Amino acid sequence: MMQFLKSHPFAVEAYFDSSVVLSFAVPKEQLIQLIPPCLELDLLKEQYGFIAVAMVQTRKLRPKGFPAFMGNDFFLIGYRIFVRYKTSEGKRLRGLYILRSETDKKKMEWLGSIFTQYKYHTIDIRPQREKDTQLIQSDSSGLLVKFRRVEQEIPLPIHSPFSDWKEARRFAGPLPFTFSYLEREKKVLIVEGVRSNWTPKPIQVLEYEIPFLETLGLETPVLANAFEIREIPYYWKKGKKDTWS
Repeated sequence: MMQFLKSHPFAVEAYFDSSVVLSFAVPKEQLIQLIPPCLELDLLKEQYGFIAVAMVQTRKLRPKGFPAFMGNDFFLIGYRIFVRYKTSEGKRLRGLYILRSETDKKKMEWLGSIFTQYKYHTIDIRPQREKDTQLIQSDSSGLLVKFRRVEQEIPLPIHSPFSDWKEARRFAGPLPFTFSYLEREKKVLIVEGVRSNWTPKPIQVLEYEIPFLETLGLETPVLANAFEIREIPYYWKKGKKDTWS
C-alpha cells in the first residue's frame, strides 16, 4: 500500500509565483554515476550533462480539482539531472531525475514522503528582496543565491558551454517529464507536468553557494545558464509506470 501511495496516485495542481533555475554543466563521466541504468543523460555536444537547482515559490498546491482555499503555500527547492528515457513502446521522452528535494515546511516533507519519490527534507528558506536584487538563502543548508532581474540583453555566465541564450533555453526547465526508478519492480515511474505561460527569462546571477553540489563529488561544475519563470499555472498528472527491460 505504501509503495502505491508513493507513486503519485492522483494529479496535483499549483500556481508558481516564481521559478528560478540555475543549470550547471558537468562532464558526462561525473554525472552518469548519479542516475539509474534505465535513464541516459541529456547531453550537449556529447560532452556535458546538466544538473539544475530549481527554487520555486508555489501557492495553493493541492490535489487537482480541489478548491483553491484547500491548497497550501510552500517554497520548494529541487536538485535534478536532465535525462532521457526510452519507453517500452519505443517513445523517447526528455525530462528530469530528482536527486533531492527541499521545502520550508514539515507538512510538505510529510506529504512528499508519502506521495512521491522525491526525497524531501525540511530546511529554513528565506527569499528576500534587497533593493534591485533577489536573495534566496538557507542557514541550515548553506544555500545562497543572489540574482537580479534584467530587461536588457546580458551575456551568458562566464565559461558557459552554450553558444547563445537560445541554445541555453533547452536546459532551462521545467521539462515535461520527471522519472523515478522503482528498482524492486523494475519499472520507471513517469510523472508528466503540464504548464502554460512558459516564458523563461535570463537572470543575472551575482553570487551563489550551493553546498549540496559539493556532496555529490562533482569537480568544478560550471554555471551554464540561469532563468526565471513567473506566474505559471501548473499541474502534474497522475503517475504512470512503464516496464523497463
